[in-house]
Amino acid sequence: MTTINVTLPNDSVLEVESGSTILDVVKKIGPGLAKSAIAAIFNDQELDLSRTLHQDGRLRVLTHQNAESLAIVRHSTAHLMAMAVTELFPGTLLTIGPVIENGFYYDFDSTHKFSPDDFPAIEAKMKEFAKQDFPVERSEMTRPDAIAYFKDPAHREPYKVEMMEEWTDATVSFYKQGPFSDLCRGPHVPATAKLQHFKLLSVAGAYWRGDEKRPMLQRIYATAFLTKEDLEKHLFQLEEAKKRDHRKLGKELDYFHIEEGSPGMVFWHPRGWSLYNNLMNYLRAKISRRGYVEVRTPEIVEKNLFVLSGHIANYAHNMFFTESENREYAVKPMNCPCHVEIFKQGIKSFRDLPIRMAEFGKCHRNELAGAMHGLMRVRGFTQDDAHIFCTVDQIADEVADFCKLLQEVYADFGFTQILVKLADRPEKRVGGDVFWDKAEDALKEACHRANLEYQMNPGDGAFYGPKLEFTLLDSLGRHWQCGTIQVDYFTAGSLGGEYVASDGSKTAPVMLHRAVFGSLERFIGILIENFAGDLPLWINPQQIRILPVSEKFVDAAAELNQKLLNEGLRSEVDVRNDKIGFKIREGEREKVPYLVILGDKEIQSGQISLRKRKTGDLGAFSLDEALEKFKLEISSRGM
Repeated sequence: MTTINVTLPNDSVLEVESGSTILDVVKKIGPGLAKSAIAAIFNDQELDLSRTLHQDGRLRVLTHQNAESLAIVRHSTAHLMAMAVTELFPGTLLTIGPVIENGFYYDFDSTHKFSPDDFPAIEAKMKEFAKQDFPVERSEMTRPDAIAYFKDPAHREPYKVEMMEEWTDATVSFYKQGPFSDLCRGPHVPATAKLQHFKLLSVAGAYWRGDEKRPMLQRIYATAFLTKEDLEKHLFQLEEAKKRDHRKLGKELDYFHIEEGSPGMVFWHPRGWSLYNNLMNYLRAKISRRGYVEVRTPEIVEKNLFVLSGHIANYAHNMFFTESENREYAVKPMNCPCHVEIFKQGIKSFRDLPIRMAEFGKCHRNELAGAMHGLMRVRGFTQDDAHIFCTVDQIADEVADFCKLLQEVYADFGFTQILVKLADRPEKRVGGDVFWDKAEDALKEACHRANLEYQMNPGDGAFYGPKLEFTLLDSLGRHWQCGTIQVDYFTAGSLGGEYVASDGSKTAPVMLHRAVFGSLERFIGILIENFAGDLPLWINPQQIRILPVSEKFVDAAAELNQKLLNEGLRSEVDVRNDKIGFKIREGEREKVPYLVILGDKEIQSGQISLRKRKTGDLGAFSLDEALEKFKLEISSRGM
């Protein structure tokens, strides 16, 4: 008998027979652990409990207590959902069912049009299969045999065939539970009874492989958790998110709308545009104090500029084009090539660097209709864009200064938790390792100076340089990737940008592409959802609403309104001939931070009555006292 040594997390060693399954080993550790085990990690590889061991190694058993178990449970639940769908809707073809953030999905090709009305029946069937506790069994087949199997009319799965025909694996693995079998690499839970806490969420269209020329599939989104409590917590957060949906609140607050005939293009209403300008002016003041110069470049540019920059070769499918007088033009999808054109005007010396060039630049990208979502993903948007032209030795200082700016800005909006990822050199890249080493070290040094911890995102940098990506956590714990700074050795030189170095040579500058908000549209959507529409006073487009108690006080209200406007406050008068109680309720519903009541009592006393949203009546104030209160809250960026 051949034996192997299995080392456990506490460094104790079990001697077991070679060929034992992982479950056999776990049973030796203890029956309780065997009952709760989901999968295991053996020599850094996640494996099913049914896999056999033939060499020495380290073993860690995964249970509901381990974070790694969640993805395994979710992927196994995707198979459970596919099993239920194919049982209920015969003839449905299967594609893929990956785990995504907060859940999973499965894409189906079915003659049945799925809707949320189908979810109770699908969930009931999933629960039935889970209760039957089918063992989940792994098997292997040669790739040619598997292709032949799925081409057989009895098992026809053309999407699986297409995928396997592109693979180079000699063998492929299957997972079977009861009568259902699916192509999959695994690992999976040992039996369906492990899958108890799940919920179907929504259905959407999705092109096969994201190609609009391929069949439109039906994607069912769902989620699963390790415990009932975690599932209930997540579903509660989803309900909260629905209440905070920026599309719903944007309409209720009269901020914006999007026409069906102009998909992905935002129609900003007066209040929404006021918010938009508040953000621009706020950030404009911040960056001007840091030595940025603001520019403006055209939205329609000769196509050849984007040929030279490399965007046509790599990004044309996301661009809009037009022509005039037999010349082709591009509607710019980003601002960087245009900023190089400005940099090229006149001779630049190393003494001029760094040059920090900013633009609130309007860009257009041809996003797929199915990918657009309110303000979060649009076709027409404005970036708070800037490009810093600098030397290699200036990268660390400039990135560190940007990190401090970004932290300062996010803190003003109440975002104090920032996740940072450093994406380093990809396999295909321009420039030598010396430049990449220096750029990556500069980004690490900048994070250190700004007291920012970062995670590595290996190989995910752009071909022209590494980057930092900044993700915010909102009040519901959701992640929003907003800010970024990218090091670029390529673009300026490819477009003829250069400066005179200290030794008299002509050298292409390094470009740092950076944005704090990302796009103003998306950041506004994030703010609306984070604050549930209750934007803080300093950024709110309607800070104060004056409520005359009857028509005879409208003139006095207009006079007071003008005084507030003269003080730089965003004030308005509710002139509707309605009762004061209705006006107060409307002000609360429309989330106005402060309501000013104006009637006989106020006129006679020379004071105003203030109400604060969610707090209620604050009492009577003189105008000077009220102004001091408003300005203090605004200057302190009160939340």
